[in-house]
Amino acid sequence: MRKPIISGNWKMNLNHFEAIQTVQKLSYQLTKEDYAAVDVSVHPPFTDLRSVQTVLDVDEIPIKLGAQHCHQDDKGAFTGEISPAFLAKLSVKYVIVGHSERRELFGETDEIVSKKIDAILKQEMTPIICCGETLQEREAGETESKVLTQIRSALTKRNADVVSALVVAYEPIWAIGTGLTATSQDAQAVIGAIRADIADLAGADAAAAVRIQYGGSVKSSNIAELMAMPDIDGALVGGASLDTEEFAKIVQFRNVRS
Repeated sequence: MRKPIISGNWKMNLNHFEAIQTVQKLSYQLTKEDYAAVDVSVHPPFTDLRSVQTVLDVDEIPIKLGAQHCHQDDKGAFTGEISPAFLAKLSVKYVIVGHSERRELFGETDEIVSKKIDAILKQEMTPIICCGETLQEREAGETESKVLTQIRSALTKRNADVVSALVVAYEPIWAIGTGLTATSQDAQAVIGAIRADIADLAGADAAAAVRIQYGGSVKSSNIAELMAMPDIDGALVGGASLDTEEFAKIVQFRNVRS
């Protein structure tokens, strides 16, 4: 059975003092049973990473440290960019790649996403590979075409063992930060199609093992319904992850479901 993974993307929020307080508060609200049942990662801004890493290490908090983005090269004349090698030295475990905001606002193409996946894997970190459609694409009936094109670009020619260990996040762009959420059935339909496509690309075993998150206005009020779907293995949480009480409830979705 796939272990769920709940990831908090703090985006461009929280300075390093606030990040320390947030991760400490979150740790007070989670239990050993929560960590045993769910992998939890937080993805602070780059300026916060070292501070959060120190707190996680010193306090022995079993939350995984994640990054929001990286460059596809380990070093070079890329002012303002972040090397995946630097992230690995900070004990980063997960790196978000191809987030819709990176694609839509910063021109990150499928080709660049694929190169970044290579760079993240080279440093023995796990990419959280994002895919999703705009409202216009959804209304035009192009959801599956758009999403599966992104998935195929990211995963084609990768062997089954690599694919098995990846995390994929389906994040409908129209639902991010809008308060709108895909119904659990709609999310399941798209994520089920992603899993079926991964089976074609890398085999049934890899498709059964890869973890697929849903992202898009996830809250404690809708997480249990989403997680009840057979192909949804977790959530990529945006604004709700900044509220530690709300994020803890999301991590503890199994209590609501039971």
